[in-house]
Amino acid sequence: MKREPSFVHEYLQNFRLPGQDGQTTLQPVQTTVCDVVSIQGINYHRFTNEFWTARQRQAAKIQEISYRACFKPQLPRFFITLLTDPGDVVYDPFSGRGTTSIEASLLGRSIIANDINPLSRILTEPRLSPPTLEQVRVRLYEIPDLTSPGCDLDLSMFYHPDTLRSLCSLREYLISRSNRGECDPVDQWIRMVATNRLSGHSPGFFSVYTLPPNQAVSPERQIVINRDRNQTPPFRDVREIILKKTRSLLQGIDPKQRENFVKNAENSLFLTGDARYTPEIEDNCVSLTVTSPPFLDIVQYSADNWLRCWFNGLDAAVIGKKISTARKISDWETIMQDVFRELFRITKPGGYVAFEVGEVRNGKIRLDEHVIPLGIHAGFSCCGVLINKQDFTKTANIWGVNNMSVGTNTNRIVLFYKPLAGNG
Repeated sequence: MKREPSFVHEYLQNFRLPGQDGQTTLQPVQTTVCDVVSIQGINYHRFTNEFWTARQRQAAKIQEISYRACFKPQLPRFFITLLTDPGDVVYDPFSGRGTTSIEASLLGRSIIANDINPLSRILTEPRLSPPTLEQVRVRLYEIPDLTSPGCDLDLSMFYHPDTLRSLCSLREYLISRSNRGECDPVDQWIRMVATNRLSGHSPGFFSVYTLPPNQAVSPERQIVINRDRNQTPPFRDVREIILKKTRSLLQGIDPKQRENFVKNAENSLFLTGDARYTPEIEDNCVSLTVTSPPFLDIVQYSADNWLRCWFNGLDAAVIGKKISTARKISDWETIMQDVFRELFRITKPGGYVAFEVGEVRNGKIRLDEHVIPLGIHAGFSCCGVLINKQDFTKTANIWGVNNMSVGTNTNRIVLFYKPLAGNG
């Protein structure tokens, strides 16, 4: 099926959000608002509608891994189903928790994922080869008693002494297995789940009550939280929490999806490097890129992930120095221009890039208006900007957005197309 820009334009203009039963709703619905945005004297299409929503389709449970500043699975699914066929290659150069990769694999697409932070691969790759609950249970109870005599870091403000001993023992076991090259898919799964359960605000995490799991506070800040809440870390059973989360993540995976996972795990490519330089990826091989780049200096990934880095034996400071956190829009544009040049090289003719950006600094900067010239300069044509309306989020509140008119209450996606040879 050809998916040329004219087809995409018509689809977006006439879009109606499916109802809960998968059929187009018969209730009065919002139609797409079509207008243009003028950039450097050129008009580009802009489409505003509710193209996807959390109510439209319950995301697969296996997507429920917390990570700072990640988009909903419905976003990549929209573009994957619209613009690709089973077997096509879907890429995410800023993979994060792996939302695009997991969604693409569920849909039977081949995947390439990259993120300069090695935590991304730790959180994503195991979910492409999910073990059974019983395999996880057997492995957890095969591990020597989780009674490490001590820890190389004072984490007493987060964990009960017995929980901390168990956690440190598990950490030593996993790092040792990894260093010896013996970490199999079951070990990788346990590491992924444990990394996700390190800290949070419910009994389903190893820690005492703290901030949501997509960000780890400093030990000093946690001491203040404990004092203000008059709390001390309660005992948490590390093995049982891992099993409980495993049961939840595996819920609802059907045989076809598991088959897709197995097939795509063998052919997947995971990279841990700079998105501006990915020689491991062949020219003209990617059908669709769906990604969301770092947004200026809003999110400090290494600071948020220091506890996860510790558990996995990673140096958060070293990783943090590699991650680009441009404070000036001109510096951000310079970095993204190189990313677009690389995306143009690897995108096949007729392929697409869905580049999710947002309004930052209280709406004063609309990154889509800065991104369009970058993609054009790299050789892409711009199909337009999609603005998806969505509910106000807790994450937006964390970022200081307190109303529905600005910030992360909308997704803004610039859609680029690599012209076919001879089409300019």
